[in-house]
Amino acid sequence: MLPEAFINRMRALLGNEAEAFFATYEKSPVRALRINRIKAGNAAAEALFPFPITPIPYDADGYIFAEEHIGHTPLHHGGGIYVQDPGAMSAVAALPLKEGMRVADLCAAPGGKSAQLAAAIGESGLLYANEYASSRAKILVSNLERLGVTNATVTSTDTADYKKWFSAYFDAVVVDAPCSGEGMFRKNEVAIEEWSEENVRRCADRQKEILENAAPTVRDGGYLLYSTCTFSVEENEETVLHFLRAHPDYTLIEIETAIREHTADGISLPGAEDIPLRFCRRFYPHIAEGEGQFLALMQRKTNDLPTIIYKDTSSVPSKEEVRVAEDFIKKTLTIPSDVQIRRVGDRLVLLKEGQIPPRSVFLAGVCLGQVEKGRLVPHHQLFSAYGNRFLRKVVLDDADALRYLRGEELATEEEGGFAAVFHNGIALGGGKCAAGRLKNHYPKGLRNP
Repeated sequence: MLPEAFINRMRALLGNEAEAFFATYEKSPVRALRINRIKAGNAAAEALFPFPITPIPYDADGYIFAEEHIGHTPLHHGGGIYVQDPGAMSAVAALPLKEGMRVADLCAAPGGKSAQLAAAIGESGLLYANEYASSRAKILVSNLERLGVTNATVTSTDTADYKKWFSAYFDAVVVDAPCSGEGMFRKNEVAIEEWSEENVRRCADRQKEILENAAPTVRDGGYLLYSTCTFSVEENEETVLHFLRAHPDYTLIEIETAIREHTADGISLPGAEDIPLRFCRRFYPHIAEGEGQFLALMQRKTNDLPTIIYKDTSSVPSKEEVRVAEDFIKKTLTIPSDVQIRRVGDRLVLLKEGQIPPRSVFLAGVCLGQVEKGRLVPHHQLFSAYGNRFLRKVVLDDADALRYLRGEELATEEEGGFAAVFHNGIALGGGKCAAGRLKNHYPKGLRNP
């Protein structure tokens, strides 16, 4: 049951549209997915999905679907798709992204928006994805590994650290801020139970703090995208207005037409006639398929402040580790010319120079693996991200793909050595070929029951 105070707030906010809005709570929420082009390449949607799909008009790779148990399919395991609310897809779709950009996702878990960003900027770009809660940062890492992202650094720290580490560095920063979750009430009963007007105010205070930390990290001419999955004016337009009043170097700008056509204008506020808050966009379930979402796109104009970034804190592996790693690579796969073998924690990674923050690093580039007793034990991410670069490839049909995802050993004609495992052109993971058998290296924690 919806909280009475929430009902009263929404009636005041929506007026004549309130009844249409509340009628959506009698319906089941839609399910949507986005094709992950990092793994799926240029494959047509019709070739990927053996079930009905409906295009989402403001995201070329977004679709509504009704299929059950999609999480157990090879397509999902292999990172060819990501299940995501239609409104949530719009945040990254609202940004004018290009290949090679440097971007940050400061409240990144579970990782849908981060993966969208990574796909948009390509391997030549650089992504920093941060999640304050370490438990959620681990989920973020798992999703980025599955989705084949090669150019991300994942941290779990306070956004205040980003304010210290970066100055005028990013082409685009996304702040999909923690919020009261009103837009998720149809999907999440816990959000209803935890909602209160006091929590709305607490969230608004936290959002203002995160935006304040994000402000100096954007370069001259760069973009700051603020989003929430809530309807409250306090967390949305009032937070944006507070930020713009404190930062005259930022301007609220209009969002692309395709999104505007399926959303409502932002709410005007008294005394803010000089700020075009109507440029903000509001997703409502009675206007467009999906749940609640709020977007505000801002652009920074500064006096060409100097770009500052922390000093790289990765370490050089030992000579023995380098020898073992290079020997493994020579026999197993090719790697991009612009990556280096570095050490982060107890793992060897493949990454671009200057990518490792001072602390709280959960992922950096592509994890190569660990050296144990003079041999390299490859990490699952290596197969997922660089599967197409492996010298040996094992291609599975539908039945064997499901067996592989259950952790079973399979027959293979590939000669001895590590191989990437594919189904319908998408790398699921890897294994080691020997004596006509493929020893399964799909992680136990990810396997189907």
